[in-house]
Amino acid sequence: MLKRKLGKTGLDVSAVGMGTWNIGNQWGDLDEKQVYDTIQTAYSQGITVFDTADAYGIPGGCSEERLGQALKGMRENVVFISKFGNWAKRFGGAMQFTCADIVIEACHASLFRLQTNYLDVALCHLNDLKPEETEPWLDGLDELKRRGLIRHYGISTDDLNVLKEFNRRGSCEVVELDYSLINKTPETNGMLDYCLNNNIGVLVRGPLAQGILSGHYTRETHFTDTIRTPFNEGGSAREVYLQKMDRLDRIIAAAGRENLIETSLRYILNHPCQPVVIPGAKSPKQAIANAAAGSALLEDELYAKLKAC
Repeated sequence: MLKRKLGKTGLDVSAVGMGTWNIGNQWGDLDEKQVYDTIQTAYSQGITVFDTADAYGIPGGCSEERLGQALKGMRENVVFISKFGNWAKRFGGAMQFTCADIVIEACHASLFRLQTNYLDVALCHLNDLKPEETEPWLDGLDELKRRGLIRHYGISTDDLNVLKEFNRRGSCEVVELDYSLINKTPETNGMLDYCLNNNIGVLVRGPLAQGILSGHYTRETHFTDTIRTPFNEGGSAREVYLQKMDRLDRIIAAAGRENLIETSLRYILNHPCQPVVIPGAKSPKQAIANAAAGSALLEDELYAKLKAC
């Protein structure tokens, strides 16, 4: 497994981590044994970064709880990253982060569910955070850092202006963003350049584009999980899905279908800003496949070919 320095945090981490959105039943029901086996397999394959959020799971917090239980006793060997800001939003009970105390209490709740007394990285989970909403977050995260409850902090956003505003004190150390062969927007909208120039660590969510880059789905696939049902015929995101599948066809024409997961993850790893990819996994087999991608980078010729497609 390749190692990375996560920006100015100085944390030594595996180039491939694990995202845990889909271990909390939103992507289909999973029993706890399968979840624990998947997480522990990821760890055994050299994955040391585990990303989660308070809002992940049915019920809310399920992903954090399962992650904490699965890695109990291994805490000092892994990096825990969690996000807060969207607790109960799906159920009409979104919290208003109007002061630092609310940020601090949200972090305490995540620590409880993860069965740990600190987070390696805490992230604001509000993609469209407004400038006037930023100060309470920075004050709260600075205080959490002062108390030793978090070591580093940042934000999950795809908006360069939000990132710049969140970094107004120069204290943003990590950004989590959506980036894949399907969605190469961060290459052209300034996000990756800004991170590189400011030594901000980059965590990449969605590196397999909600599973599309696994090559397992077709235009006729009918999704039953709670996340991708809008892709189905008649769904609100049907046209978006079809556009993604058109994009997939071009990627396969350029790189072939064999080793598609490996190729997709390595494409992200090749970027000069040294991203860490955090694909999800719902089985030990998927965890092994994801981890294997972290053993090498793409050859220059294939990387250039994919950048151009």
